[in-house]
Amino acid sequence: MAKIPSTLSEAARIALTTANSIEKAELSRAFAKAWQQGDIQSVGTAEIPKEPAREDKPELVPPREVPRRKITPEVEGRIALLHALTHIELHAINLCWDIIVRFAATEMPKGFYDDWVSVADDEARHHLLLCERLDQLGSYYGALPAHAGLWQGAEVTEHNLKARLAVVPMVLEARGIDVTPGMIDKLKLAKDYESADRLQIIYDDEITHVAKGKRWFEYLCHQDNEDPVESWQNIILTLFKGRVKSPFNVDGRNQADFPIDFYGPIADL
Repeated sequence: MAKIPSTLSEAARIALTTANSIEKAELSRAFAKAWQQGDIQSVGTAEIPKEPAREDKPELVPPREVPRRKITPEVEGRIALLHALTHIELHAINLCWDIIVRFAATEMPKGFYDDWVSVADDEARHHLLLCERLDQLGSYYGALPAHAGLWQGAEVTEHNLKARLAVVPMVLEARGIDVTPGMIDKLKLAKDYESADRLQIIYDDEITHVAKGKRWFEYLCHQDNEDPVESWQNIILTLFKGRVKSPFNVDGRNQADFPIDFYGPIADL
């Protein structure tokens, strides 16, 4: 059993500086439970790691060098897909803890921390689910190269909580809402119902994560007397060279209370 730190920020620092992905995920779940049960009560502050600790594997490469993720009855393509998703979920764990420790000095309601601890717990559960599935298919996380650029969204928003919320849940995770249903359908066509079921869990949780990110983004906009739609569009057009990627899963985004008024006018349609 992991020793429970005295503050949430220290829990975040420990999770971020844990290199092994399984251990990081298990610590994340233990720390989330401790916060939810009141064993950790203070947010506090802690040293912010420059970047999350990681093991030597997977090798990080440019996106074009990541193995193709073609979903067919052959296991290799499905393993490539699940490996890529496992890497994304690990990145998501790190982003959750980073937003907590990095912006701990920003005065926010307790509900903000409740939400982000809950999301960290979800992302850890997702990572473990996918690691388990890779093992069942005869592989493991680290067996293939992985995307090297996923931390960029954290780096470009490291000094601005509003921008972090605009980019991570409302662009990166919202993209998961768009693409995951298609993956689920293809896995079912390949008769890999077990993997499809696990992606369905992730998809359902992604909707709640986008909703939480948007809610706190709007909270900060209202604190600053800004229009949320205009503010979000300005942030995205400033930070991204291109526009927001389409096509969109409008129904899924609507379930997350993220209407097309936000992203439609700056989409690459």
